[in-house]
Amino acid sequence: MDNYYWYGLAALMYLLTCWVFSFVRAFHTCQIPKKLVDYIWPDRKAQIIIYAGATVLLPYIYNPTSEAAWLMEKTYFPCTYYFYCGLLLYYFFGTVKQRNGLWRRVTQLAGCLMLVAMVPLIAHAWLRGGLFTPSGARLWSQVCCGVSLILMVYAGWSMWKMWLWINEARDENYSNPDDFPIDYARRVWLSPVLFTPLLWPPYLLDSPDVMAVMNVLLAISNIALLLFVMPAWRRKFTMVATDDNEQEEEQDGLAEERTNRIAAEIELFVKNREGYLNPHLRLEHVVARCSYSRSYVSKVFQDRFGGFSNYVNGLRLEHYEKYIKEHPEATMDTAAQASGFTTYRAYYRAKEKVRTDSL
Repeated sequence: MDNYYWYGLAALMYLLTCWVFSFVRAFHTCQIPKKLVDYIWPDRKAQIIIYAGATVLLPYIYNPTSEAAWLMEKTYFPCTYYFYCGLLLYYFFGTVKQRNGLWRRVTQLAGCLMLVAMVPLIAHAWLRGGLFTPSGARLWSQVCCGVSLILMVYAGWSMWKMWLWINEARDENYSNPDDFPIDYARRVWLSPVLFTPLLWPPYLLDSPDVMAVMNVLLAISNIALLLFVMPAWRRKFTMVATDDNEQEEEQDGLAEERTNRIAAEIELFVKNREGYLNPHLRLEHVVARCSYSRSYVSKVFQDRFGGFSNYVNGLRLEHYEKYIKEHPEATMDTAAQASGFTTYRAYYRAKEKVRTDSL
């Protein structure tokens, strides 16, 4: 049987798993967190769009002998996957740690570069007669290669940010499992590196045989990833573990009166009674002094105060500045420890985080 048949079949196998992934992510939602879907699965919509986007590869599946389709096929993966990985890291972790600012702008710029590079090649493969001459198509493929290298830098930057946040979460000053799923982060932050050995060989070797193998391996990885992400409610998001009465209330949203009451209780303990001076303060300590469950307290922290760690460390930073003025003879490390930080390094990290978030 002609090898081209297998080339198209392998590409179809990959595309079908992408469609299955998009379909399942669009309609599969565990019953418990349905009302909190954007909090539990902030990357869900992006995943649906990304995996459905593989539909552009249909010309190669239909006709693997087409030069235009092959050019698009081999260029598609190195030019898109690094952006996809960085984008998903942003949606799942960056939207929690840095809702606006540098991360969002860099991601938008990376997305524009990817689209500018790939759209002409996609149009070249889909339109009858194409857009480029053979030499022009090869030249544009090299442009896409350059963009791919830039997007590798973007993915590397995303991994670096993730590594910093994982290290922050290891420190009790920064730990807040409701706002940063550190266990999940440890499992996925290296994804751009893990995919690299699959993305470049077909392009560099210009080999449909290698591409067929890569398509099969990527199809297997899609199924494995789907099985890995489907039970997302098991990622230790304790805020969805509520009792029946709380679930009924959650359906209508937190009432303003209840939110104000919880916020007052939080401020009474954390700020007025200087709970933030405890260097090992945890969300559980605050919950123990409030008249509501962890799920409600966590949601009020997120909605009213910008997150548990942001609020606590903001108070510590204010205390540090005040302490330095009142005790000019104190060392920086002493001032940091007197303000609730374990070390001056912890203070510096918190201050840098505030500066970065404000960019």
